[in-house]
This record gives sequence, C-alpha cells and structure tokens, in this order.
Amino acid sequence: MCGFTGIWDSRGETGIDRALLEKMNQTQVHRGPDEGGIHIEPGAGLAHRRLSIIDLSSGQQPLFNEDESVVVVYNGEIYNFQELAVELQAAGHVFRTHCDTEVIVHAWEEWGERCVERFRGMFAFALWDRNRRRLFLARDRLGIKPLYYAQLPDGQVIFGSEMKSLLAHPDLPREEDPCAVEEYFALGYVAEPRTILRGVHKLEPGHSLLFERGRPRPEKREYWDVPFADNGIRDEAEAQRELVERLREAVRIRMVAEVPLGAFLSGGVDSSAVVAMMAGLSEDPVNTCSISFGDPRFNEAAFARQVADQYHTNHQVEQVDSDDFGLLDKLSGLYDEPFADSSALPTYRVCELARKHVTVALSGDGGDENLAGYRRYRWHMNEERVRGLLPDVLRRPLFGLLGSVYPKADWAPRILRAKATLQGMARDSVEGYFHSVSVMGDPLRRQLFSEGFRRELQGYTAVDVFRRHAGRAPTDHPLSLVQYIDMKTYLVGDILTKVDRASMAHSLEVRVPILDHKLVEWISGLPPEMKLHGREGKYLFKKALEPHLPHDILYRQKMGFSIPLADWFRGPLRERVRDSLLGETLGDSGIFNRAFLADMLEQHQSGRRDYSAGIWTLLMYDAFRRNVLAA
Repeated sequence: MCGFTGIWDSRGETGIDRALLEKMNQTQVHRGPDEGGIHIEPGAGLAHRRLSIIDLSSGQQPLFNEDESVVVVYNGEIYNFQELAVELQAAGHVFRTHCDTEVIVHAWEEWGERCVERFRGMFAFALWDRNRRRLFLARDRLGIKPLYYAQLPDGQVIFGSEMKSLLAHPDLPREEDPCAVEEYFALGYVAEPRTILRGVHKLEPGHSLLFERGRPRPEKREYWDVPFADNGIRDEAEAQRELVERLREAVRIRMVAEVPLGAFLSGGVDSSAVVAMMAGLSEDPVNTCSISFGDPRFNEAAFARQVADQYHTNHQVEQVDSDDFGLLDKLSGLYDEPFADSSALPTYRVCELARKHVTVALSGDGGDENLAGYRRYRWHMNEERVRGLLPDVLRRPLFGLLGSVYPKADWAPRILRAKATLQGMARDSVEGYFHSVSVMGDPLRRQLFSEGFRRELQGYTAVDVFRRHAGRAPTDHPLSLVQYIDMKTYLVGDILTKVDRASMAHSLEVRVPILDHKLVEWISGLPPEMKLHGREGKYLFKKALEPHLPHDILYRQKMGFSIPLADWFRGPLRERVRDSLLGETLGDSGIFNRAFLADMLEQHQSGRRDYSAGIWTLLMYDAFRRNVLAA
C-alpha cells in the first residue's frame, strides 16, 4: 500500500521541476513511510512513497521494464501476480523482483491497455511508455484505491493518489465547482468523476485513461462493470455452499503478507464473516481489533467480543469517548475535499488502534451493497410496490399533497415520521431512492443555498448523478438497480474513501475480500430474493454463515458505526457549531442563506428539530474551506 504522484507534459517540451515533484510526493508520506523514489526524464516525472508489504528487500518504485523504456508507480495489491508472472515469463519477459509491481510493466508490454483486465486486486497506477509516448492511468474495478488527475492550462497533466499532491502544484486553479458543492450537500461527498475543484477529476472505478503526445484529448475506457447477469443458480443450498467457498478463497488470497496481519471486528455480520474465514485458514490466532463506545446506543463491543472468543483471536479493544470530536479539523486535511460521513471519526480511531499491532488489516466493507444489507433497500422495495399500484398521474399529486401538509416530526416515534416517505412516494423510483439517501433533501438545500448560488447551478441537481448511473445500469430490477447505483456512488464516494484515508493516515493497508471482483460478479448474478428475502437483508449470506457464527450475531438489528451528533451539537459543541454556522467562512462564501443558517441552528439547539446531519455537513465544509482551500 503506497502513494504516488507525477507530472507529465503533453507536448514533451517542458522540463520537470524536481523540487516541485519532491514536494508533491512528500504530501503523501503517510501513505508510504518506508521509502520514496523519483524518476525524471524529459517531459515526464513519476514519484512514489512505499509501505512495504510484499518483497520487502526489493520492489522499490518507480519500477522499470528490462530496457527502462516503461516505468510505473503503483498503489495497491494484485493478488494473482504470481500466476501472471509465470505466464509472462513463458512469453519471454524477464523479472528482477518478486513483487506484484513488476507484473504491471510486463503486462503492459504484452497486452497494452487490456492488461488491467487480467489483474485481480485493488490498484491505481500511472505508467509511462517512452517508446509509445503514452501515459496510462488505471483504477481498480470497485474503486478501492483512489486516483486524482488534472490537466493544467500549460498542457501539463498532474496526478496522484490523493488530491493533496495536486494541491501542492502552484499552477493548479483552486476554483470550486458549484455542481460539486450541490452534490456534497445532497450526498455528503462529491461523486465520481467530479471533485470539489473545477478541473480536478477522480478516475472512475473500472476505468483507464490514456494520454498520448500529439493527441489533444485523453482516451477514457471502461474496462469493467458490475454485470448483474443471471448466473443460473436457483438452489439455495447450492448457493450457500458456493458463497462460503468463494468468500473463503477471496479471504485466503488476501492473507499473503510479509508483515503482521489482522482484521477489523465490529461485531456485525460482514467483519465477523471475514474473521471466521481467516480463523479457518490460519494456524495462528487471528489478530482482531475493535473500538467500543461508552454510549450503549452505539456500542457493539460485546458482539465483537463474542466472535473473538469463539475463534480465540488476539483481540484488542479501545474505548472512544463520547466527546471524541477533537479530530474535526484533522479530518478535513485527511480527505482534501469536504466529507460528511461522521463515522470517519471512529474509523480513524479503529485504524489507529489496528496499526499498533498490524500493518495489514482485512475488513468487511462492501457486504451491504453486494448482498442488500441496508434497511433502506427494504423501504425502497416497499415504496416500489406502492408505486406499482397507482399510475403516475394519480400518485404524484396525491402523495405530493400529503407530503406537503404532513408535519415534520423529528421528535415522534419512527412510525409517525411519515413526511419523508410521503414525499418520496411522489417521486419516480430513482428520484425517490435519491431522496431517501440524501443528507439534506431538495427542499432543505433550496432553503440552504442563496439565490445567487442557485443561479450559478443553472438548474443542476445532484439527482442527475443517480439518473446517469441508472440510465446505463445492466439491470432494471428495482433492488438490483439501487444496489448498482450505490456501488457507483455511496460505496466508492463514501465507504471506500473513508477507509482509505483513515487507514493511510496511519500507514495501514486495508484489504476488502467481500469486494473481490469475481465474488462481486457472482453475487450480482444471484436472484434478488436471495439477497433481500421478505424483511431480511443479506438473507443468503446469513443462512450460509449459520454454521460459522452465532444466531444473535447474524440476525440482530444492524447498529452501524455512529456517533451522537445531535447530543454534541446541543452540548459540548454548542458554541463551536454557532461560531461555524454564523461565522465569516460560510457567511462570506456567497453560497448560503444566512437567515436560514441561523434558523437551522436555533431550531436544532432548542430541540424542536434534529438538523444534526446537516449541521455536521456544514461543519466539515467550513473546515475544508479554512484548512484546505485557504491553505
């Protein structure tokens, strides 16, 4: 697990500034504290920071082919590199190391752009081929590893594992993209391929990008997508057996490391399943770690302990205090963009704990998207059944009226808080799902933004992100469709981003076996009712794991990785929230309606409304503008 950056001149005329490249590389030293390397030649410069995991004595980067005409910098792990090395050696390629990085340069020589189709793992890399005059950027299928790039006005292309390496370049414009701001306040993150800055892009998962001297525009290619193609399995018992076999294999190939290895163990189904598979594959006790919360509403430590005891793991637990909000400003620096998932705080802490004991940790991320584990999928399917009963011409005005007159009752029991559901029923399927996952819904954002900023948006709304993905989805089943949208948006933009930055801040490599692309392909082809069966999400997964995990681990109510925001904002963070929402950073931006910010704050702190998610989103945006944009 590493970090890389680089500068490439599309005209081949500009010399690369070594001091600047070193500065860009140094911004990512946390991603690779073991060593760094730089390669510069006319018109191209590549830099790398290394966290040594495999082949500790060699494998330094930048890494070259035999005649040094091809050079690569790379972040990730290719788990089938040994098989590929045998195939490439048989084709005449000569290897000088035993690391997975060298496979990339020889695979490029042998298969060109299609080399990425042969890699099984998580990766982002930049490769320069001097003879072909080509710069090739690629990102893994699910977007586990990040890759940012920008084309500067003078023709230079800059790229890196984190946006902070690009921000170190003095010629990068720091102009915010209004559409990205809209996406952030709707979703809590900026969706691929946008970033918060106009002109800086994220390379989408499953895509490659080819720059060639003499060609004015790069060529972007999608080399993989989640297929959702029927795999023909109908027998539930057979599906259970195969699911466990495939999961075990995905875990096994991720347990190869020459450094201490362990796992996150939250006590949820996914992390517990990964630990169960690891225990069956390891002769030694598995190293596991979890964090606990003093507030019982958020504490899963007892469930994690139950699994740790069952599999006799070396289990480490640390408690996170309910007032652990000292990380707010640090988080803005980690993520480079505004990022509003408050579970980034406990994720940072569990990565900090894990790094005290291991260098590589396996996680259970991806299970909810793959296997329909979120409760919102159940709610969406219920809404879809109602949508199917009434034609649009009746449903939209009827539910639109009911949603407008029903009171907003944050204080009431959940069963009485029907306003959002009624509003959602007035929308089509994609818009309704977008409404259900929005951090701040359309009506709230209309009040939040100033008239001037709404004009800047020119009618753009963040639901267009969901519509774009829905329009090219390989499935029209209502459950599979929203799973597909989540894999393209929430999974990569929120979950994987959160884990990558939090883990890399501590030089910890995190591997995600449930997002093995072969496993994802197979699961996507299962009948949807094997994933969401009645009210039970992850139905097949839970049934398959019954021989491996206790019933109360598999079938208890999902808690999530939450923190008590509403209490913080009415208690210990009361004044900080007031200073932020009513301060100059937000007030002078021209983006917000100041009167609404004041009203929002007063209603929340008085207890009349719960605006905690929106307030956190504003706090993190304020921290971004102060600590990143103004730096």
